[in-house]
Amino acid sequence: MRYRRLGRAGLQVSELSLGSWVTYHNQVNVNAAVEMMAAAFDAGVNFFDNAEAYAAGESETVMGQALKKLGWHRLDYVVSTKFYWGLPGQHGGINRKNTLNRKYLMQAIDGSLQRFGLEHLDLVYCHRPDPNTPIEETVHAMSDMITQGKALYWGTSEWSAAEIRAAWDIAERHHLHKPVVEQPQYHLFHRRKVEQEYARLYDDIGLGLTTWSPLASGLLTGKYSAGVPADSRGALQDMGFLREGLTDAAKNAAVQQLAPIAAELGGTTAQLAIAWATKNPHVSSVITGASKVSQLQSNLGALAVADKLTPEVMARINELTSQLAD
Repeated sequence: MRYRRLGRAGLQVSELSLGSWVTYHNQVNVNAAVEMMAAAFDAGVNFFDNAEAYAAGESETVMGQALKKLGWHRLDYVVSTKFYWGLPGQHGGINRKNTLNRKYLMQAIDGSLQRFGLEHLDLVYCHRPDPNTPIEETVHAMSDMITQGKALYWGTSEWSAAEIRAAWDIAERHHLHKPVVEQPQYHLFHRRKVEQEYARLYDDIGLGLTTWSPLASGLLTGKYSAGVPADSRGALQDMGFLREGLTDAAKNAAVQQLAPIAAELGGTTAQLAIAWATKNPHVSSVITGASKVSQLQSNLGALAVADKLTPEVMARINELTSQLAD
């Protein structure tokens, strides 16, 4: 395992990390989480990603209980969560969901800490931008989390370059803790934001990236070329919004053409896709997901494939996929 700094921050995270979206609580219980997190940790993974909204808070609870059982030294792992979507509540819950206002954020961090059973979180993200709350209010609240010792670093997820820059400028002007990282979707078919929109931010403010969905929710494994398998993510009832993209004919055809390239490198199409994401020097960590240890181990095999991605191989991959990317 190799490690990269979180943008310009001093924190170092593993090139591959383990996330919990969809899987924890829904497919992975505490015992399974312990098994997978232990296997990841033994392979050098030190970053574990979560979010308040995953399984309505239960994902944080599962990960927290797993961390307690694993008993690792607190300096040896990095754990994150994200705020915006909120949790279900009574009376409409107007200040508990789809917001980044101060009232919500100050209580959301306390709830997450309680579910994790931790004294602090290493990294907290604003899970989406909030057009109804002034960015100044959000920046102050996120900075206060750090000042209070409840979090160590903060960042954003799926914000525009203009929004990230505005938040950074506000923090700079008022001597507050600045956002250091963005968590965008990034894979062979989804590139524009990372490769074009954010381009100036890497040098200008030292933005780091922890990217999600390197396999395009499974599309880049090749498993959807003949439809939606019954045991796949696309078959899950609450993942129906993914099916149109997963069954895209042109993209599935391109994935089939990636398979021989992956085989030449001694890997699978999925490993090739994860490896490709790690080759971007602005990516601090690629967040992977797994519902069983065998999946996790296969994902970790992408590191060996990454070492074989020469400029010539990267050009072949891009020729097959870049025209289909957004």
